Amino acid sequence: MDRAARRTPEPRSSADVVGEHSQYRLDLERVRFSPYFSRLSAVTQVIGQPGAGPLIHNRLTHSIKVTAVARAIAVKMTDAASPTRGFALAHGCDAVVVQAAASAHDLGHPPFGHLGERVLDRLARDTLGLPDGFEGNAQTYRIVTTLDVSEVAPRGLNLTAAVRSAVAKYPWTRHVDVAALGDGPLPRGFRRTDRGVDVLKFSAYGIDAADLSEARDGHPPLRQSLECSIMDIADDIAYSIHDVDDFHRAGLLGQGAVAREFRGWIETGLHLRDLDDEQLARRSAPPGSALEALRRKLHASDPWIAGDEAFRAAVGVVADDLVDGLLASPFDGSIAAERALSSFTNRWIDHLQSSVVPAPEGIARAGLVTLDERAWHEVEILKFVHRHFILDRSDIVMYQRGLSRVITRAVKGLTAWLRDEDDRDRVPLRLRELVEIATDGYAELRRARPEAVPVPEAADVTALGVGRGVIDYVASLSDDQALAVSEAIDGRPDRLWDIGQNL
Repeated sequence: MDRAARRTPEPRSSADVVGEHSQYRLDLERVRFSPYFSRLSAVTQVIGQPGAGPLIHNRLTHSIKVTAVARAIAVKMTDAASPTRGFALAHGCDAVVVQAAASAHDLGHPPFGHLGERVLDRLARDTLGLPDGFEGNAQTYRIVTTLDVSEVAPRGLNLTAAVRSAVAKYPWTRHVDVAALGDGPLPRGFRRTDRGVDVLKFSAYGIDAADLSEARDGHPPLRQSLECSIMDIADDIAYSIHDVDDFHRAGLLGQGAVAREFRGWIETGLHLRDLDDEQLARRSAPPGSALEALRRKLHASDPWIAGDEAFRAAVGVVADDLVDGLLASPFDGSIAAERALSSFTNRWIDHLQSSVVPAPEGIARAGLVTLDERAWHEVEILKFVHRHFILDRSDIVMYQRGLSRVITRAVKGLTAWLRDEDDRDRVPLRLRELVEIATDGYAELRRARPEAVPVPEAADVTALGVGRGVIDYVASLSDDQALAVSEAIDGRPDRLWDIGQNL
């Protein structure tokens, strides 16, 4: 397919800028002017937005920074003096396409970040009977192709094939033919278990699979486009650095605990190798055990790049620059503290975005580009800091358990309302429209590809439409709107007027 092809051809005039680049610029503007994009300013990155404050990253500021990193990588790869220019041009590398994909990549994130994603997936499958559940990447694709609006197309933003393909980080559905994967290494997003292969990440629901297939016409199966790979790696870079930035600024990343873990591994790493996995996971495990568990995990999941020398070097670099450097002085809001944090962030971003290289051929776990060995290990260590010292904190876990109840109340309450024959005509107009869109989509899928719909009866297609419509609705809320909807459905009027006009 032509990279600049859209689902609906648009009228052209003599005033149009010549060339594909103008089409991609239009895509970028459509994403950035979307209400779904604006909504990201009120959606959790890691720390909940209602109490995070203006200096903590939300999904919008994260997306803006991912876009900046992605553009820098694309521009460098296509520079006339770059040794990667031929590779980049051969695979298609337009910096504006990369920007559009990076701006769009988090549109599908539901309220409360990854916690909301997990809860919606469970509710979609177990309560609403949607076989492909919920997935933030698939929701992003659904937004840009179906749920958002453009005056030139009946559904979606009418983006070019290049941008739609670049948005698809996991270019398959939940029900991809896993038998075709064989017994070798699996792409990221898959996990091999005793029962077979689990599809953990995917970029399109079955209802949107035909569009994804059309956009990716000409690309190898299960392989990102180059522009998608650049967006994906920019997301990893920004995520690994800016979360550390946030936690230090919020006072959640204390030097003592981090230093104990790093020094424990550096000083006793060889002895820790004698412990089995169960011993490493115990609460009484010695300092350094969590890093040792990470080292083993990397060897198991990514043997193509994981190495002990590179791991040890990365632990040492992060220990010097983060533990004994940035964290040595608590963040107090002073100009000196801001300068130290800015220096740390800028130095690491510059280093990592300059470390992007073409990936070795035939590596299932990598896109078309990857970080070099040194930078890859450093990013894994930085993400470990975020995961181990923040996400596993008991106070954050307790808060997340409460938020899971908020989403559960909203989904179950809205579903019951839609099924109430005496009152369903009074559900919010936007929700009714989303149910109609989903029902029409399943009906068309049943007509065109009956094997793709898990149930043959028209009444069951209607039930699927209700389920998907409710998920689309709740996933489109901000954190505060989700709280307001949940409390209103529960009969609590405290936040009634926080719900907003778009509901």
